[in-house]
Amino acid sequence: MSDKDPLAQEFVQFAIECGVLRFGEFKTKAGRMSPYFFNAGLFDDGAKLGRLAGFYAQRLLASGIEFDMVFGPAYKGIPLGAAVAIELARLGRNVPFAYNRKEAKDHGEGGTLVGAPLQGRVLIIDDVMSAGTAARESIAIIQAAGATPHAVCIALDRQEMATENGQDVPYSAVQYVREQLGLKVCAIAKLGDLMQYLDQSTGSTQDAQRVLAYRQRYGVEER
Repeated sequence: MSDKDPLAQEFVQFAIECGVLRFGEFKTKAGRMSPYFFNAGLFDDGAKLGRLAGFYAQRLLASGIEFDMVFGPAYKGIPLGAAVAIELARLGRNVPFAYNRKEAKDHGEGGTLVGAPLQGRVLIIDDVMSAGTAARESIAIIQAAGATPHAVCIALDRQEMATENGQDVPYSAVQYVREQLGLKVCAIAKLGDLMQYLDQSTGSTQDAQRVLAYRQRYGVEER
């Protein structure tokens, strides 16, 4: 097993303590029964959201990914993107921030975009990536505004097969976005980091076995 990533291990522990990362039986969007579930909507107070933004910002700054502004796709990406932009500014990297609304506004400034004008290399902030559908929607919005969709930063890379037309495919949503759509992708933590955490935690043997079995069935190889 690869060397531990301290930031990822700290994040996994934080997510479990917050109840954001849970174990049991959960049906995924792809119709699979997953032994774990990650719900970023449960980072639901100021302290949790602020600490989450800190993890995003640290991962981004360490990644070396260059970007000119942050975009938060509706809906979960809006508070995530805003919080990350605030944290980046606190760390000395102040960049513009924008987000979209699902419904076009027919009064005031109108349109579906709010915040700074989309321009330059745009970084998309989201929670997880299941099929790459949300990324494609964001890419279309960014390109329509004349900007360049450049990178995506997510909280957790599930490292599992994506599905197309109800069928498993031999690559993950992250690999699809990186290799087919041409965007850089970074994640605070990956499924492999979660497994390392469970392997070291007392009382997590059953959860570790279930997650391992799930990965053996649906996991993808890093490439």
